[in-house]
Amino acid sequence: MDALIYTVMSGAERIQRAQAVHANNLANLETAGFRANLEQASAAQVQGYGYDARHLAQERSDVVSAKAGSQRDTGRELDLAIQGDGLFAVAQDGPDGQEAYTRGGNFTVDADGTLKLGRHVVLGEGGPIVVPPNDKLQVLEDGTVSILTAGSTELQAVDRLKLVKPPFSQMTKNEAGLLVTRDGSTPQADATVKVAAGKLEASNVSAVEEMVATMNLARDFELQMRLYKAADSMAETGNRLVRE
Repeated sequence: MDALIYTVMSGAERIQRAQAVHANNLANLETAGFRANLEQASAAQVQGYGYDARHLAQERSDVVSAKAGSQRDTGRELDLAIQGDGLFAVAQDGPDGQEAYTRGGNFTVDADGTLKLGRHVVLGEGGPIVVPPNDKLQVLEDGTVSILTAGSTELQAVDRLKLVKPPFSQMTKNEAGLLVTRDGSTPQADATVKVAAGKLEASNVSAVEEMVATMNLARDFELQMRLYKAADSMAETGNRLVRE
């Protein structure tokens, strides 16, 4: 009986954690470059004398889907989309922060000329990218950031986006939702990664798949509650037999 209660309790907790993963995916359905989290569960033995037959489900939500999202044309010069595999590099907290990575490419230039993704500084091969005053800014296919200054007729290269292509199995998310390597290493720039300007990659979340998964989890939770009631009923019957 005790082992059955452990099974029910562990299963219900796993389902609640899995529902939170899918709810977060759905909440980021319209977030450019968002990568869906995958929920995985494994069995873990309960430690302690006499608990050999008891196991709990260990939930993992740090696995990230490598599936690419759809791309749409925006016509905006600082909207960039990676073609094929690869990631943009940004600083997590300020220009000197640890590197993190993303597929989101809706960049902006602040008042100081710093290229940013939201509040994160975009990194080039020479560090944070700072763009001088210009009449035109263009990002080439290889990630080279070029500008056309006043009075000039030719584009001048400022820096080159740091584009990396680490194995996706080695990536997880940090608290800010950015991708980082599991071992804390810093991937080297990969010259084979290409970008397209005037495009944005959408989230790779499928609303249909997430809703179906959520409904399946709801049915599984209902089953766990039925098992819990059955365990409670069997325990009550056993206690009554002992009293008699």
